[in-house]
Amino acid sequence: MASHRRPKQQSRARVTVLTTAAAAAVVLSANAANAAPKLSKDQVKAKVDKLYEEAEQATEKYNGAKEKQQKLQKEISTIQDNVARGQADLNKLRDGLGSLATSQYRSGGIDPSVQLFLSSNPDDFLDKASTLDQLSAQQVDALKKIQDKQRELAQERAEATEKLKDLSSTRTELENKKKEVQGKLADAQKLLNTLTAKEKADLAAQQQRADRSSSERVHLGDAPPASGRAGAAFSAAQSQIGKPYVYGATGPSSFDCSGLTSWAYAQAGVSIPRTSEAQANIGTRISSAGDLQVGDLVFFYGDLHHVGLYAGNGQVLHAPHTGAVVRYEAMADMPFQFGVRV
Repeated sequence: MASHRRPKQQSRARVTVLTTAAAAAVVLSANAANAAPKLSKDQVKAKVDKLYEEAEQATEKYNGAKEKQQKLQKEISTIQDNVARGQADLNKLRDGLGSLATSQYRSGGIDPSVQLFLSSNPDDFLDKASTLDQLSAQQVDALKKIQDKQRELAQERAEATEKLKDLSSTRTELENKKKEVQGKLADAQKLLNTLTAKEKADLAAQQQRADRSSSERVHLGDAPPASGRAGAAFSAAQSQIGKPYVYGATGPSSFDCSGLTSWAYAQAGVSIPRTSEAQANIGTRISSAGDLQVGDLVFFYGDLHHVGLYAGNGQVLHAPHTGAVVRYEAMADMPFQFGVRV
């Protein structure tokens, strides 16, 4: 008699493994189909250049917030010093009034209302005009001085409180802009990391050639000579050719764009604002590139986030962006807005 056996079933564990493997294969296939194609070296460079430009925009906002923070800190320190000195003066006035009251008491001439002299708030006393005739002219004068000093201190304390609030919000803005700059630079680095070693070397060589050729192609002998403080500032900037661009840097080992221009003019004994936007609002504006003179400030892009020094013959001496160094460059490579003669 033939035996009838049930067919052997696959183990539950084996079925689970096969199902999982099949699902993983489907996911991998979908990811492969949806994966973005690898960018070419030129495409990476274009994206990185755009990120560097955006980082420079954020850098100038960062510089502005940092400058505001430093200004507020100085102002707050001054106010706090004034308050401390004012409090010392107030204490002296109160001590003097206390001595006067003590003297009157010893002579038996003190009036009970004189006790109000020593209170922390004599306003109520002064408001009671009927009591003023009970005081000597010396007492009235001393009391008014105390009142004026108290009002002055209250005003300065209120001003310090408002500036401290402003400082807190400025610090938050500064930190946010710093994170924005660092984020742009990190994104640029991620893109660069997708390149092969050879592609990275090619880009580095390309950047070096740009730094070198930009200086070689400038013939400053044909340009109108720089003179005065503008000439001194330009000469100072020339001495920094080859220094790296670093956001927020003001020299002398590295610079960002407005850091270079403000440093250069400082070497000529001229103090100009820290940021490109603020520098655009000083001096005499020059609308036509044909009217520029060596050493004039030149501004680029609609939001004025980039500035350099005019070098003559349509060239600018500037700190371009992350990854580059202080160098000459054709102004035609960027959207020129106007110049400023300091």
